[in-house]
Amino acid sequence: MLMSFFCCTFALAMDTEKCFDMLAKTFKGLEEVLAKELIELGADEVQMERRAVRFRGDKALLYRANLCLRTASRVLVPIVVVNRKPKDKSKPDDWLYEQAKKIDWSQYMTIDTTFSIDATVYSETFRNSRFVTYRVKDAIADYWTEKVNKRPNVKITDPDLYINVHIANEQVTISLDSSGESLHKRGYRVANTEAPINEALAAGMLLMAGWKGQTDFYDPMCGSGTLPIEAALIARNIAPGIFRKSFAFEKWADFEADLWSDIYNDDSQERDFKHKIYGSDTAFYAIQQAQKNVKAAGVARDIELRQIRFEELSPVVHSTSSLSPLIMMNPPYGERLASNKDMEVLYGKIGTALKHNWAGATAWIISSNEDAMKCIGLKPSKKIRLLNGELDCQFNRYDLFAGKRDDWAASHKGEGAKGRRDEDHKGERPKVSFKAKGENFGRNKRK
Repeated sequence: MLMSFFCCTFALAMDTEKCFDMLAKTFKGLEEVLAKELIELGADEVQMERRAVRFRGDKALLYRANLCLRTASRVLVPIVVVNRKPKDKSKPDDWLYEQAKKIDWSQYMTIDTTFSIDATVYSETFRNSRFVTYRVKDAIADYWTEKVNKRPNVKITDPDLYINVHIANEQVTISLDSSGESLHKRGYRVANTEAPINEALAAGMLLMAGWKGQTDFYDPMCGSGTLPIEAALIARNIAPGIFRKSFAFEKWADFEADLWSDIYNDDSQERDFKHKIYGSDTAFYAIQQAQKNVKAAGVARDIELRQIRFEELSPVVHSTSSLSPLIMMNPPYGERLASNKDMEVLYGKIGTALKHNWAGATAWIISSNEDAMKCIGLKPSKKIRLLNGELDCQFNRYDLFAGKRDDWAASHKGEGAKGRRDEDHKGERPKVSFKAKGENFGRNKRK
């Protein structure tokens, strides 16, 4: 159960034993998934907000959250939360300046600490995020000028301290950003294709689909390999932050290197993965880029990549086990060059291939092109609204069955609207071959 969050005006001094308030930011539609992740990490007082989740925990949880959260973009530690009263006669920017200047910045930095400020504003009173940034910067500079007659330096790239300002209506929250660079930037991406899917969004989609590594996984439009890589990391329960060079909290004055070392080097939660992840794409260049990223992520033993069209793939299940393949794809949306007619033809081919070649599997497809999605010609059993970059998307689940829908529904009676339970993939693994016009998609021998 998600518990209520009680916000304090000032965060308590952070030490290993002390609990304090935190805020994990995320992307639209991933709030519930992130909340579940935090609960599993041991967070207390978890509450979902708009594109964020509030929670409480200690310093160890702060470190684990940065290392382990798959759907967060950053983890903030609020140092002040204040509300501007409607009857306040001072100008909004002057009021903000005074509130920021009241903070005892010597608790968090020295005169030699470089800093940067990021502002997010949802307010009719404070309309310009850039101006908000300038006023908070001036407040910090004037605080130090009055204290030691010297100004600290602003540094946009790789500063010592990241400061976040969030304004919602009349409420202002000033926080320390413990992550630095967005957490969706795992560190394994060494090669790109055009418009790669966000890593946190990819992980969120997989978690929504119930993916835990319980079956074979297919991404027939894998691009640079984000979905297969995130699927492998989840399957083996490898922390997504393990590839990053650093986090912002490592430069904090109260950073505990030994505690962080213990958390970073703890691989006791990693799991065995007995199945296989297949990625394919029509573009040879995409497969080349995906291979580089898969190697960088250290999951080459779990992922097989191949250049091939989706219509030519056909998994063959030789078992009556309920364990069936999971398909997930992020097809082109037609936002750039392709005409909508081309997209409708492409999506029609996707639907035909799913219906005729993938009976028994479960497929998930994300797209912003709703007209093209209709051309798939299959009734989705679940629809989720997500945001991919700036694009409002549908993320649809399709339960692929052989024969008539009524026959399939009768055979799965009692399993609820979700159809086949994602968590109930038990029993013997079916023998599945990945075929292309009669040719086996053979597995490479692990060295």
